[in-house]
Amino acid sequence: MLRSVGQRRVTADGVDPRVAELRAAVSRLRRELAGHRREFADRAIAEDELAALDAMAVSGAPEVWRLRRSLLLIAGAIGSVSALAEGLAAVWRAVELFGPPQPPGDA
Repeated sequence: MLRSVGQRRVTADGVDPRVAELRAAVSRLRRELAGHRREFADRAIAEDELAALDAMAVSGAPEVWRLRRSLLLIAGAIGSVSALAEGLAAVWRAVELFGPPQPPGDA
């Protein structure tokens, strides 16, 4: 199957598989974070940025630099919580599917 330049692959239901992967990874990490009983100083930051990642994914065309910014904030907020490392790695891999970062304003 040939695709025009700039076209993205979509699933049968019209969803970009990268977006589906990101939403699944974010959902998983949000559940793991909610189930993590120990409090830590930057938990609210992680929760807010996970919500932002999900909102960007729902929009359908997230900006890579914004995804990466949120990812770095989440990693900084929960990076030392080893119980959340696998979920964080899944979010990281999902963000990587969107390609290398581009500075704001570049297309």
